[in-house]
Order: sequence, then C-alpha cells, then structure tokens
Amino acid sequence: MNPRIIIADDAGFMRRMLINILSQGGFEVVGEAENGVQAVELYKQLKPDAITMDITMPEMDGITALKEIIAYDSNAKVVMCSAMGQQFMVVEAIKLGAVDFVEKPFQTEQVVKALHKALNI
Repeated sequence: MNPRIIIADDAGFMRRMLINILSQGGFEVVGEAENGVQAVELYKQLKPDAITMDITMPEMDGITALKEIIAYDSNAKVVMCSAMGQQFMVVEAIKLGAVDFVEKPFQTEQVVKALHKALNI
C-alpha cells in the first residue's frame, strides 16, 4: 500500500507539482490544503502517513499548523517546504517536531528522499 500524504501549500501550481512528484514516487496524495487551518483539519480527518507543509500560508502559517498537528499527534510526520532564505524558520520547525524540510523550487529526488526519511522507508 502506498503511503498516504497531504499537501499543504497556498500556491496551486506548487501543490500540482508536488502531486506529480509524489504520485510518480509511489505515494498517494489524499488531500490538499491551501492554508494552515485546512491542513490541521485535513490531518485530523484523514490521518495521513505524512504531510508536506509550506511555511508561508494565509490564515495560519505552516509553523503554527505544525504546532497544532504535533499537539494533536506527537508522532506526526511533517516535512516542511521552504523558499530560499527561510533558514531560521526551518530550524524553528525542526525544533518543534518537523522531521525534515525541502527547499523550493522542488527537486523530485529531494522531495521523495525527505518523505522516505520521514516514513523510514
């Protein structure tokens, strides 16, 4: 069975890019969120194997959503997605419980490797 993943990113084209990468990498994308509020709700509803989380999103940013998801499920596998220059935020996210991060623009190999690491596969 393929690992079930939620993608949280406010940019539709970034979500589509991740869906393509993950689908080709043997993952099943079970949900998409445009902001942190949706990400937390979807995580609770769908209980995925992992979630990719953009740091900068409207309504609730990725760091706040990460905190809420970890508070809900301390074993959550969250991979943060960051733009260049967000190093401080990435370090903060890892301290808060994110398992890894990938940098934009996405490189297929990097994304698949981060999720394999997160899921120990």
